[in-house]
Amino acid sequence: MAAKPPTGDPVQDAPEVSPPQQSAAGLPGVAHSLLAAQRQMGVRRTALTLLKVNQKDGFDCPGCAWPEPDKRHAAEFCENGAKAVAEEATLRRVTPDFFTAHPIADLATRSGYWLGQQGRLTQPMFLDEGAERYEPIAWDRAFALIAEELQALGSPDEAVFYTSGRTSNEAAFLYQLFAREFGTNNLPDCSNMCHESSGSALTETLGIGKGSVLLDDLYQADLIIVAGQNPGTNHPRMLTALEKAKANGARIITVNPLPEAGMERFKNPQTARGLTRGGTPLTDLFLQVRLGGDQALFRVLNRLILENDGAVDEEFVREHTHGFEEFAATARAADWDETLRATGLARADIERALEMVLASRRTIVCWAMGLTQHKHSVPTIREVVNFLLLRGNVGRPGAGVCPVRGHSNVQGDRTMGIFERPAPEFLDALEKEFGFAPPRAHGLDVVRAIRALRDGHVKVFFAMGGNFVAASPDTDVTEAAMRRARLTVHVSTKLNRSHTVTGARALILPTLGRTERDTQAGGDQFVTVEDSMGMVHASRGRLEPAHAELLSEPAIVCRLARHVLGEQSRTPWEEFEGDYGHVRDRIARVIPGFEDFDARVRKSGGFALPHAPRDERRFPTATGKANFTAAPVEYPKVPEGRLLLQTLRSHDQYNTTIYGLDDRYRGIKNGRRVVLIHPEDARERGLADGAYADLVSEWRDGIERRAPGFRVVHYPTARGCAAAYYPETNVLVPLDATADTSNTPASKSVVIRLEQTAPV
Repeated sequence: MAAKPPTGDPVQDAPEVSPPQQSAAGLPGVAHSLLAAQRQMGVRRTALTLLKVNQKDGFDCPGCAWPEPDKRHAAEFCENGAKAVAEEATLRRVTPDFFTAHPIADLATRSGYWLGQQGRLTQPMFLDEGAERYEPIAWDRAFALIAEELQALGSPDEAVFYTSGRTSNEAAFLYQLFAREFGTNNLPDCSNMCHESSGSALTETLGIGKGSVLLDDLYQADLIIVAGQNPGTNHPRMLTALEKAKANGARIITVNPLPEAGMERFKNPQTARGLTRGGTPLTDLFLQVRLGGDQALFRVLNRLILENDGAVDEEFVREHTHGFEEFAATARAADWDETLRATGLARADIERALEMVLASRRTIVCWAMGLTQHKHSVPTIREVVNFLLLRGNVGRPGAGVCPVRGHSNVQGDRTMGIFERPAPEFLDALEKEFGFAPPRAHGLDVVRAIRALRDGHVKVFFAMGGNFVAASPDTDVTEAAMRRARLTVHVSTKLNRSHTVTGARALILPTLGRTERDTQAGGDQFVTVEDSMGMVHASRGRLEPAHAELLSEPAIVCRLARHVLGEQSRTPWEEFEGDYGHVRDRIARVIPGFEDFDARVRKSGGFALPHAPRDERRFPTATGKANFTAAPVEYPKVPEGRLLLQTLRSHDQYNTTIYGLDDRYRGIKNGRRVVLIHPEDARERGLADGAYADLVSEWRDGIERRAPGFRVVHYPTARGCAAAYYPETNVLVPLDATADTSNTPASKSVVIRLEQTAPV
């Protein structure tokens, strides 16, 4: 039966390995999508649900934030999107009887994969202090318990309110409104762990911490550089856009330590060519850069552009930029020997890239966490901006910056005010609209929140979605920190590791998913999301809720606020719960770009938020212009005998959600504890393919962080580099190893040694 979850917890340390694939999607992608969906939902529910994914009258995929084209295919989803929908719309259920059968000590031994496969949560559950099991609790009692804990705090800043990227605009706006009316800016979110470096660099250089391109720009580009990103697994629908760009004449440079099947050849399952004629080669030039070498690569490209007569867009630089002379002096000093050492590339390959750059009038650079999770991530992204500014590739059709965000509304949550360092203008607007004085002191981001929990300064942790424990760095430190809390609360659709690592008391509050009908006092509701390119559109669930007791995220926030803030709050929380249109009306009066929000978003396809650099070549920076920047070239220095590890996703997962135990494109089956190493690096360490080793990270604090029992896989990664899946390797990322300025964990540059062991 589709409703029956797996009973055993499969062994994950004896994977089977075959050669990596050199193409993505095609008929195997279709087959895997349908098989995963049918196992969770059954045949009829699969058909009814998948045909509504990413449709204008349907619901937004709960996976990635890649935008939808105006003209949409009937099957406007990818393999991982189908898996994400299937896990949310599953027929499997986690009832109170499940928790009776599985005490917390048992759940703590289970893998994240097993926990997620049990199905949808159905009723609020409470773990009392000293109790062995979660027990059912009524909604009102759960809210009263949270209110008791929050009201007993010595300061509102002793609470943290975390947000995942799947929270809708309406829920996110209400959530930050409640937290600030309660009295704190402690609003960390998953951006702190992923794309904070992008926002930091882009705000300083262009004035807006978002990408400057729309989907049509990709179709108009002459050159697209995809750096530090694996679209085939992380944003598969991006491959369709790249294929269309190629058909229009674009060329593509891929910059990555690992060869990725999707960037080699894409077999589009929506076309006959993709299914039967071999697909489309996407990459014209593959630059297999060493981890952390991207800044050095873009720096030397900038030097070479400056050295080519007529290559610089002098009119654009003169009229629209600031700081050129200092930048140019720094760029002209770029050293070839240092560049080749930092990047691991051949000079001829970089010169080939330069030829493609100079031949392009319209260039876009796309990137993801391969650029954002290093100590020097912010200077790296600033160097990317320098590269684009030199040739006027901002504010021109077919050109610009394209940070590709992860979760489906992570960018929208930030737009709605989920940020620990809010702008004074935003707080002023909140105060004018709602009649209370928001706190002005900056709050805690993810890393600082973990430290505050560890040190006993935070007593209550509330998470709106996500899997904080598994997503965060330095797993042992994070888990110990969470256990020091008085109360931990998680608003969730399914079980995950965070439910097993609790404070003295813990609550699980089950919520509606994107696929489900949301009916309130004002009738059926819809929510909105913002995609990775600043397009805002509606999302309407159609399925019956997994259980009659489920509450929506907006309803949970509104009821919590009424319990905590009581009569002293002038905010109409009950009105907001009953009709989300009233929430959108308030958003329209607080956040620029959302004027007449409710009416505009009801139109088919939604609308684009304004973006001054893109729309007007106007740059709202401190100088009033786009800022060139100058910084020393940085790259990780690795001691002799050590490797530089990047954490990454398997094809069978999305963030910390594990859909299965196969990474089909990389040739890994039935396992996750693998470490991918270049064959020569492995041989130098006496590690045969199939050997087992512990991964031990080395950091300046001298603390040994160990991930045991990984199968060594000889793999064509860049020399001196290694790769392994998270969350299993998050234990190796020191809490204090973060990016300068953004404080994002440096999960893509972890120095490790390998100690050979026997198979577990």
